[in-house]
Amino acid sequence: MWLTWRAATERALYGEEGFYLRERPSGHFRTSVSASAAFADAVLALLAEVDAELGEPDVLDLVDIGAGEGVLVTQVLESARPKLRDRLRVTAVDLSPRPPGLPERVRWSGTVPAGIAGLVIANEWLDNVPLDVAEQTADGPRLILVDVRTGEERLGGPLRPADRAWLERWWPLTRVGSRAEIGRPRDEAWASVLVRLSRGRAVAIDYAHPVDNRPLCGTLTGYRDGAVVIPVPDGTCDITAHVALDACAAAGISAGAISTTLSTQREALRELGITGARPPLDLARADPRGYLRALARASEEGELIDPSGLGGFGWLSQKR
Repeated sequence: MWLTWRAATERALYGEEGFYLRERPSGHFRTSVSASAAFADAVLALLAEVDAELGEPDVLDLVDIGAGEGVLVTQVLESARPKLRDRLRVTAVDLSPRPPGLPERVRWSGTVPAGIAGLVIANEWLDNVPLDVAEQTADGPRLILVDVRTGEERLGGPLRPADRAWLERWWPLTRVGSRAEIGRPRDEAWASVLVRLSRGRAVAIDYAHPVDNRPLCGTLTGYRDGAVVIPVPDGTCDITAHVALDACAAAGISAGAISTTLSTQREALRELGITGARPPLDLARADPRGYLRALARASEEGELIDPSGLGGFGWLSQKR
């Protein structure tokens, strides 16, 4: 069966027996959440900032989009001080079934709630919003079709006007044979989050690239069992592509964002107190076990802010 990459990915990831409805993400790829509880501590520090900005309301929302196995919200609830924890209204958004052992107070939903007053975190969500792939030909950009059983590709028809306009603005193709992933569905997905945020902050975290440095042949990739594989949209692997966060930022502004920050995870986490600093050697003499715990924590933080790894993720933060 030949489909566009957007339709094929939608079917492979979220259709009946789709990858994300059947598999545990932690078994296939490593994320900041699974790498260290320090990431949840950073989110908690960010939540405290938002709480102060909103004047410590009686109810403060925390919404985790693409919650996976619910690890992030569970860790935040465990670490939050009672004064803050008691006011939290926590929603985990994911299409997969509610995981066992999730705290009862966490609402599990397949959709983003409306009227959010607080913090929205979308960690590695936008990269799994399906999109189409285009290739530049002598006659202009054409859609690429894919065989859902084998991953074989062939050229399809011309682009719709809206997709062609997106390419011209955000990913111009100037060389025959070059490819682009059309990020318009991700812009729309992010804008739909911003319109549901009445007050507070929304943060998207993903591997990203800027308009002046898009990859020549795109970034479409498959993951299975912790390894990169050919992206065959048959439901047996994750299918992902890096995100044009600058385009998402513009969509967020159109949806009502009043403040926008684009940075790297390394920059964002360091501002939130995740530095990877080694503990002082004096601690090794005074408290050997404490020193080893602090050393392990420093190693975990170092992984989160490593610019060649997780620290290279893009962070898009927008306020309403």
